[in-house]
Amino acid sequence: MLLKLYRLAWKICYPFIELYLWRRRRQGKEDERRFDERLGVPSLPRPNGQIVWIHCASVGESASVLPLIDEMLQGNAWIHIMVTTGTITSAEFMAVRLPARAFHQYVPIDKPQFVEEFIDYWQPDLAIWVESEFWPNLLLATKQWGCPIILLNGRISDDSYEKWLKYHVSAKKILNCFDLVLPQSREDARKLKSLGAKRIKYMGNLKYGAPPLPHDVHELERLKKMIGQRFVWVAASTHPGEEEEVIRAHYKIKERMYSVLTIIVPRHPKRSQQIRDMIPQDLNVSTRSMNERITEDTDIYIADSMGELGLFYRLAPIAFIGGSLVPHGGHNPIEAAHLDCAILTGPNMQNFAEIMLEFEKAVAVGVVYDANELASAVYELWTNPQKRVAMSRMAAKHVSKRGEILPSIIEEIEKFL
Repeated sequence: MLLKLYRLAWKICYPFIELYLWRRRRQGKEDERRFDERLGVPSLPRPNGQIVWIHCASVGESASVLPLIDEMLQGNAWIHIMVTTGTITSAEFMAVRLPARAFHQYVPIDKPQFVEEFIDYWQPDLAIWVESEFWPNLLLATKQWGCPIILLNGRISDDSYEKWLKYHVSAKKILNCFDLVLPQSREDARKLKSLGAKRIKYMGNLKYGAPPLPHDVHELERLKKMIGQRFVWVAASTHPGEEEEVIRAHYKIKERMYSVLTIIVPRHPKRSQQIRDMIPQDLNVSTRSMNERITEDTDIYIADSMGELGLFYRLAPIAFIGGSLVPHGGHNPIEAAHLDCAILTGPNMQNFAEIMLEFEKAVAVGVVYDANELASAVYELWTNPQKRVAMSRMAAKHVSKRGEILPSIIEEIEKFL
């Protein structure tokens, strides 16, 4: 009954949804050039052969499946891979990173008419949904088409779990669309099973199988020459409310180490000017998108580029992982661990709870709660190289132990091809 009401609500409320979408387009939150894709209208011809459709919510999930995409294409010459996401940032990221025989489309809005047109056109042979974005109409239409569906690296937050428990029958029907559920943690496996998911197989977190983030070798050397012997650290994938704390921490560190350089890599590069505007005028700022150099007087470098996090993790031996001082749930610490960073996070790392527990047991991460603690932790790690190196080595060792997960996941997926 709840799912029927959900479908009915789309028909009744769609004029209001259209207004909401119009506002998003005006605000630049929807891709104006490719907006028809959100209405189920394709912008590319369907390639011949089998199509494996991978759906990701945004950039983080998209990055986690890139190694999987590479391996699947190498081992199966007859398939093409379509990746769908819902954000402009993820589309831009995919445009740079997807290999040949893989392409991107925006996921259609979950109106029955749009999702049915999407499925009818692309006719996927296998669908892989990554992590936790469950669009009921799209899932049910895919299942009705007869396409097997895998939930990869499945997770469910505590809040979502409590909400789904109230609608257990509908949750079970949605989760039973999946022919195989590969949860990212044992706790997620327990939650999904209690909500009615079947065919669950816990293999570990896909993110452990990712290779180190790529970088431009020549650009790394160029930036190293600019920075010289200065004390440098990076605040990666920051969100609104965090940059202010990072700036305060910079002031605190500068009181004790005048030459400090703070690199801010915002999760959404389009926020660059907003971040620049909040930095006081007594600090010198350089912005990457404006091709501004890092000089000996530069206090803060805003790295507002897409797909270059690997470059900045290689530049800075200390990394603060954003999305964790605000209630966002955090971002992937494994990427920094691969590149020998000593890792700091805020307390809000719920999206990576099992990974954080393992990191904490291995003494491979430090948790801070505000600008004062962040500044103290960064300064201590810089002035105590033995502790910094020990922390980074423990993180790298821990990640290396669990890095053989990808072949096992691919073996499970290829059973459905």
